[in-house]
Amino acid sequence: GKLSMCYQSDDLAGGKVALSEMKILMLGFQGKKEELSLACTALELGVLLSIKNEDFDSFARNVAQLKAYYAASPTGDNAANINVHILGLNLMYLLVENNLSEFHSELELLTTDQASTPYISFPITLERQLMVGSYDEVLNAKSHVPDPSYSFFMDNLLQTVRDSIADCVEVSYKTMQMDMAANMMKFDSVEELRDYIDTCRDDWIVNKNGNGEELCFQPPDTGAKASDIPSKKLIAQTLSYATELERIV
Repeated sequence: GKLSMCYQSDDLAGGKVALSEMKILMLGFQGKKEELSLACTALELGVLLSIKNEDFDSFARNVAQLKAYYAASPTGDNAANINVHILGLNLMYLLVENNLSEFHSELELLTTDQASTPYISFPITLERQLMVGSYDEVLNAKSHVPDPSYSFFMDNLLQTVRDSIADCVEVSYKTMQMDMAANMMKFDSVEELRDYIDTCRDDWIVNKNGNGEELCFQPPDTGAKASDIPSKKLIAQTLSYATELERIV
């Protein structure tokens, strides 16, 4: 229909209008199998459109509505009707949001067959890599996503990872060379790190020294001196503890 044509042609504005019109029609649906199927198809396209629009709020709304329609599917047909591509994208969204408790709740609802598909196994593997701090593997995963729609979340997930590393770095070190910080935070260049500092860490200070440029972090209010702490080990442990705590909660 019109919504599908808009999606295929990358007509994002037209797609939003078509989806809104479809949602109005859905208000009058009576729960017939054909209506449920039509609603699911429309909302699935809505989810994909929201990714093209880079709109997290719209993505979350469409997924929430879609899950309600999946749940309303006739008994026995539910597993077959659920689009694992969409559920995999939702798992990616939850990773980006660092909402690990809901991530694992969603996994518990999946069948073994669903969990073994590339759409689902990809975010499961990513979560495990994040748990153990294998950030190089997370970064490399961007080159073999199961579908191009996953790339949007990979870009945002890398930002989440960098924020976590930055939080730990600034309490573990007093200073750090810019090139070392860029490498630790998985930036391709010092210039990218400088842009990140301007945007996200305006309290970090960049000074010149004999070896180039050096980052100076604001000292923590209390606690041990940074020189007393095995910093790289601390960063890995802190990230692991924080992630594990989130899983438990």
